Amino acid sequence: MMNMRSLLTLPVFLALIRGTKGQNPTVLLRPNFPQVYVGDDVTLICNREGGSKPTIWYRDGKVQESYQDYTMLLTAVTPENNGSYKCVQDNQKSDPFTLTVLELEPHAQLSPSVEGAVMTKGDGRNLVLQVDDDLKDWACYVLRGVRTFSLGLDINKKMKRAVIFAELKEAERATFWCRNRKTQHRSNAVTLKMTELMVMLVPPAVPVLQGEPVALRCVVWGGPKLEKAVFYKNQKEIFRSPEGTYDINNATQDDNGKYSCHATYRYTHISAGAARKEGDSDLQELKVIGGPAAAVISGSAKSLQCSCPRCPKICTSCHWYHTLSNDQQSHRRLPENGMSVTPEEEGEYSCRMDCGNGFSRFSDSYSYKAQPAEFGGLLYILVGGAALIILLCGTVWMLKRRKQGGSDIQESKQGKDKDMLISLNFEQREQC
Repeated sequence: MMNMRSLLTLPVFLALIRGTKGQNPTVLLRPNFPQVYVGDDVTLICNREGGSKPTIWYRDGKVQESYQDYTMLLTAVTPENNGSYKCVQDNQKSDPFTLTVLELEPHAQLSPSVEGAVMTKGDGRNLVLQVDDDLKDWACYVLRGVRTFSLGLDINKKMKRAVIFAELKEAERATFWCRNRKTQHRSNAVTLKMTELMVMLVPPAVPVLQGEPVALRCVVWGGPKLEKAVFYKNQKEIFRSPEGTYDINNATQDDNGKYSCHATYRYTHISAGAARKEGDSDLQELKVIGGPAAAVISGSAKSLQCSCPRCPKICTSCHWYHTLSNDQQSHRRLPENGMSVTPEEEGEYSCRMDCGNGFSRFSDSYSYKAQPAEFGGLLYILVGGAALIILLCGTVWMLKRRKQGGSDIQESKQGKDKDMLISLNFEQREQC
């Protein structure tokens, strides 16, 4: 016979079973971004009590056969990923989750101090956060697996930048981002991946934009002498290089694929007679996307103009930035919001359009130097002034000459009259 405690516990247990059995799964977005921007890496999670189960994913009513786990990883998203997502577990279907990707850039910039998205196990690197406003309300986070953790910031108030130390711990990949706790504005997301192999194929840590150059590097842990690197795309050899770099000068979507490399190397810095070694890297995905429209900067001797023909109509104001030519760390936002500015100091100028929930891409940099035309105008003034002085001096000289000439004529006439008088007197004396 069951005791009284068992009789009291049984209804609770049965209620939990019935509650779990009848509960529909829920689609969750991680990281839980208020807005998803083009180029973000996001994960959809089919969350249901009882742990992970075989899952069927639907997008706009169509089965997504390539996803069968309870998580759906979407890398470098674009508006092509927009849609209504559902998941099914144990014949229980979730409510739809609508994913909308904004074809804009977020408000702040998060960038790795060392290029490359792949790190060895136990390694870490700095990520630099650059913002337009005060850093006091900013916080940074990392998504490892399906869990989110807070990170500490090392803030430089003068430069309006902060540094976070990014490490993967035991995760195979992790996504880092920062957010303003008051405005909910955030930075772009940076995804880093781990490898346990000696040889690494290292793609960029930020999305590759169409038309831009990209370099894939074949790197060996420990810095040995690289003798040869062979690059593969979708498991087919595409390039051999003694330098260990595969350059794509003008990236297009034809370059999308999974890349790897095979390296031949020797640790000659440890021993001159070190044995030759070989190894393969992990597969790494390269995804080229269109990206947001870019602002266009143009200039003249007196002003700079910012425009964006491809931007949405909601992009109505402009943010301007200045960087000293000899100090790339001096990047700062200028107070002007108009479509043109008058440069006041030499350096690199750039702009981007403010579109409300995000921004256009930055324009190319415009190098401004003090224009020689200003010196030319001053030269004209100096030359004109000198000519006027010469003219005045010439006039004065002529007047003096003319006055001096009149005095000489008068003196000559007086002399002749005197001679005539003397001559008459002499003649009168002779007659007497």
